[in-house]
Amino acid sequence: QEVVSEESEEESNGVNLMEFSDEILLHILSYVPCTDLVLNVRRTCRKLATLCLDKSLTHTVLLQKDYKVNKDKVKQLMRDIGKEIYQLNMAGCYWLPSSTIDHVTRCKNLVKLNLSGCHVTSLRLSKMLSTLQHLRSLAIDVNPGFDASQLSSECKATLSRVSELKQTLYTPSYGVVPCCTSLEKLLLYFEILDRSREGFMLSGQLMVGESNVPHYQNLRIFYARLAPGYVNQEVVRLYLAVLSDRTPENLHAFLISAPGSFAETGATKNLLDSMARNVRLDALQLPKAWINGSGLLQHLKFNNPFYFSFSRCTLSGGHLIQRVINGGKDLKSLTSLNLSGCVHCLAPESLFRKAEDDIDSSILESLVVSCCNLRHLNLSAAHHHSSESIGNHLCQLLSRLKHLLSLALPVCSITDVAATVEKPPTAPSLVPQTFGRKVRIGIQTYPRNLADQANQKIESSVFWALMGSLRFLETLEIIGSSFSSAMPRNEPAIRNSLPPCVRAQSVGDSEVAAISQLTYLQSLTLAQLPNILTGSGLVNIGLQCQHLRTLSLANLGMMGKVVYMSALMDMLKHCKCLRDLRLEQPYFCAGAQFFQALSHCSSLQRLCIVSRSGTLQSDAVMSFMANCLEVIMCHMFMGESLTVCKNLQQSIVRSFQAERPALNVVIFPLLHEDLTEVIRDVPMRHLDEITLFKSRVAEEPPNLWW
Repeated sequence: QEVVSEESEEESNGVNLMEFSDEILLHILSYVPCTDLVLNVRRTCRKLATLCLDKSLTHTVLLQKDYKVNKDKVKQLMRDIGKEIYQLNMAGCYWLPSSTIDHVTRCKNLVKLNLSGCHVTSLRLSKMLSTLQHLRSLAIDVNPGFDASQLSSECKATLSRVSELKQTLYTPSYGVVPCCTSLEKLLLYFEILDRSREGFMLSGQLMVGESNVPHYQNLRIFYARLAPGYVNQEVVRLYLAVLSDRTPENLHAFLISAPGSFAETGATKNLLDSMARNVRLDALQLPKAWINGSGLLQHLKFNNPFYFSFSRCTLSGGHLIQRVINGGKDLKSLTSLNLSGCVHCLAPESLFRKAEDDIDSSILESLVVSCCNLRHLNLSAAHHHSSESIGNHLCQLLSRLKHLLSLALPVCSITDVAATVEKPPTAPSLVPQTFGRKVRIGIQTYPRNLADQANQKIESSVFWALMGSLRFLETLEIIGSSFSSAMPRNEPAIRNSLPPCVRAQSVGDSEVAAISQLTYLQSLTLAQLPNILTGSGLVNIGLQCQHLRTLSLANLGMMGKVVYMSALMDMLKHCKCLRDLRLEQPYFCAGAQFFQALSHCSSLQRLCIVSRSGTLQSDAVMSFMANCLEVIMCHMFMGESLTVCKNLQQSIVRSFQAERPALNVVIFPLLHEDLTEVIRDVPMRHLDEITLFKSRVAEEPPNLWW
C-alpha cells in the first residue's frame, strides 16, 4: 500500500511533456527522424503539429541512415514539407527505387542535395536538376550508361551555379564536372573496376569530346580517393591534366588518396611545381611516390594548415620537423594528422634505420608541442618502439594532447618498455601463430573487477595513464603493425597472416581493460593483440563505455582458438547502444549462445563476421534476425559450404526483406574463388564503413562533406 501511495504521489506531481517550453521541445524533437516527425508525431496533438513543422526541424532532412524509410514515405514527406527543405541528404539509400528521385522535384528551394549511393539515371538527373534553380551543392554517382548529352539546357544551367560537387565514379567519365563552371569544391571517388563482369579489361580513356573540359579556375578544394586498380589511376590523371595547365589561384586544399603505387608523371610534376610557386595550402595529401625522395615539401607553402596526411610515405622524422613543422613552428591550426604506415616518421633519418628500431622521443615531443590542438591522430601500421628513457614513452608524450577525439596506434607502441625487457616471455608468446598442432598452456587468471585491475596497472602502465588522460576520446584503434585482413579489396582472401611484432607479445587483457576508462568512447577497433587470454577487459568496456556504437575485433589471442568468446558474450549483454559489430577471427563459432548474447544489443543494425574455417548455425542466425528488428545488414564470410551459405541467405531475405526494405544479406565462403564478384555487389556504404577492414582515423579531413 505504501508503494502504491508513493507512485500515485509521483504521478500527481509529475510534469506533462507538453508543459515544457517550445525551445526544449524543439531540442527533444531534433533527435527524432524527420519522417517520424512529419508522418507520425505531428498527428498526435495541435502543439506538436505546429512544432514538428518548425523551420529548425524541416530546414535539413537527413535520410542517409533512416533504414526504415521507403518510397511511399519519401513521397509523402516531399508532399508535406518539400518547399521547406533546403538541405536533403539521401546518401546511401540504395534500397529506394530510382523513381523515388522524381519526388525531389517538389523541393524547389533546395540548396544542398546528396544522392551518393542512390540509383539515378542521366534522364532522371536532368529532369530533377532542371527544377532546382537554387542548388549550390550536389553529390551523385556516375554509373555505366551515364550520358552527359542527355542533360537538358535547364539542367546544365543549374549545374553551372553549383559550387560544391561530390562525384563517385563507377565508369570512366567526367560525369557532370564539365557543366559545373563555378566549382569551388570538387570531391572525386574513383570506384572503377579493371574488369567488367564478363571478364573484359576496361580502359581508362574517356569518350571522344569529353577531354579537357573541366573548369577549375575557382577551385579551392580538390580531393580524389582511388580504389585499387589501374583504370582509376588512368582516369584521375585526365582530371589532373587540366589542373596542371593552370593551377587555380585560390586552391588551399589538395588531397589525393591512392593505394599502392601511383607513379608521378611529367604532368603531375608540373602541377606540383606550379602549386609550390603560386598557392598556399591548408590541407595536403599526396601519393607516396610523389613525396618519397623529392624535395617537394621543402618548397610547398602553407597558410594555416588543418589537415596533413603522409600515409605510407618514407618521410623521416627529421624531414617532418624541418619541412612541415618548420623546426617547431607553431601549428595550433592543425587538427588532423595521418601518419599511418609512415614507418620512419618518428626517427631522425630513414637511410640506415630499421623499421623496428626505437623512435626518437624528441621528434614526437616537438610534434606534440607544435600541434597541441590535434583532434585526430593516426600512427598505425608502423613499429613505434619507445626507448627505456624515463618520461619519454610514446604514451606519456601523447597524453599531453588533451583535445584528441580519435587516435590510432600500433599494438607495439603501447607496451611498457620495462615490462618487455625484464619480464620473461609469457606462455602465449611461445605458442606459434599458426594453424598447426595445438599446445595446451596454463591460462592466467585476471580479476574481472575493474577496480582490482586499476590497482594492479595504474602505477606501472603508461597505456593505462594515457587512457586516463584522454577522457573525451570518441574513437580508438589499436592495430597490430603487421596485421592484414583476411578479406582485402578486389583480391582473393589472404590465407596466411604475418606474426605480430615481438614488442606486442605482452599486450593483452590488462591493456584492453584500461580502455574502459574512456567514458565517451563511441568506436573501438582492436586487431592482433596476441596476449589476450580470457578477454576479461572486454567486459569492463561493455560496462563502462555505454556510448559505444561501433566495435571491431580481429585476431585476438591464439589464432587456433577463440579464447575470448565467453567474455565477448558477457560484454555484448551490456552494449545497448551498439549499432555496428565486425568480428574477424579464425575458427569463430557463430552458434546459438553467441547470437543469444548478441540479441541483447537492441540497437544493432549491421553485423559482419569474417572467419577462416569458421562455422555458423542457421537456426541461430534466423532466430537472431527475428529478435533484432533493427538489423538491416548481415555479412558472414565463413568456412561453410556454398550450399549452406546460399540457403541461409535466401531464407533471411525471404523472411525479412518485406518489412526491412534496406536489408542487405551476404553469406558466402571466405575462401571461395568468386568472393570478389560477390563483394562488388555490396552497397558502397556498408563496404566502406564496416565490411572491409581499414584504419579510419584521420582518413579524410574533418567535415569534408556533410
